[in-house]
Amino acid sequence: MKIKSQKDFWSGLMFITVGIAFAWGSTGYTMGASARPGPGFFPFGLGVLMALLGGLVLFKALTIEVEGGGAIGRWAWKPLLVIAGAVFIFGWGIPHLGLFVALPLLVVGSALAGSEFRWRDALASCIVLTAGSWFIFIWGLKLTIPLLPAFLGR
Repeated sequence: MKIKSQKDFWSGLMFITVGIAFAWGSTGYTMGASARPGPGFFPFGLGVLMALLGGLVLFKALTIEVEGGGAIGRWAWKPLLVIAGAVFIFGWGIPHLGLFVALPLLVVGSALAGSEFRWRDALASCIVLTAGSWFIFIWGLKLTIPLLPAFLGR
């Protein structure tokens, strides 16, 4: 069988692998029922859907011809490392710096990885995402996420 699109082939395999890993990993949690789902219900469903989507993408890669073969280019190491670093800083920063500092650091750090970075767009995203996160997680779900840095006394 000939691979007709390298990009679709490898992304399909990635989706299948991650989907199966999520579904398999969620079996350690209780599933519950449709009316009252347990903690394993959503990751299992998401994993199955992700694996199915990967199967569709993989099928497309093997059946539909793409101009140029959909060759995979070089790895973009700088954006990959910048985004991974921003996510690491966010994970460390939530308990130490609070949501109001850690989330804008994540947004600006991730935006810096792109080639079309503009401060105006990054700041607008910071405001919208921080306000939305506060509204959903703090106000709506009543989660106890620190909002301000620890040295300000919370």
